[in-house]
Amino acid sequence: MAVASARSDHTAQQAMRAFLTAARLLSEQLGQELRRESGMSQIHYELLAHLAESPGRRLKMTGLARRTGVSPSRLSHLVDRLEQRGWVGRLPDPADRRVHLARLTDAGQRALTEAAPWHDACAQARLLDHLTDEQLDHLKGISEVLLRRLSGQAAAAVDAPVPPPVHGDPRSRGREPTHRETAP
Repeated sequence: MAVASARSDHTAQQAMRAFLTAARLLSEQLGQELRRESGMSQIHYELLAHLAESPGRRLKMTGLARRTGVSPSRLSHLVDRLEQRGWVGRLPDPADRRVHLARLTDAGQRALTEAAPWHDACAQARLLDHLTDEQLDHLKGISEVLLRRLSGQAAAAVDAPVPPPVHGDPRSRGREPTHRETAP
């Protein structure tokens, strides 16, 4: 990486630590405030917001996983919780019945609408009020670069084909090998 090699390792390490610490603290504080005021977690808010912004308030589960940067397995558990609260429903994709869609319900839209002022006020107080317009433009640009890069990696991981099972590999069948399989 020509860009990274031109910088001092010390400066790069300081920038990385500062960024990661600030992102973690901001996420924790937003999450705590949101949970206290609305009973909703930060990730649930993000999921509902992505669905609300989507045509028909619905998305393929794989697309929702990509947009939020969570694994399909974790997304399934999160959507289970949102379904229990009546905020999201699942339905088969009419174009491909093997695919499932997550759909924002009217109750989910109401919950999101009620939580949005708390979320926005907290983001304003914790982040936006402390940045100049120029800094905000820089933050937006840097974040977009990172999101494109990281989302591309997440999308590649989600879309990666699952390799076929290797004949004779007991892990491919989810069980321990039998004596016959391990005997020479």
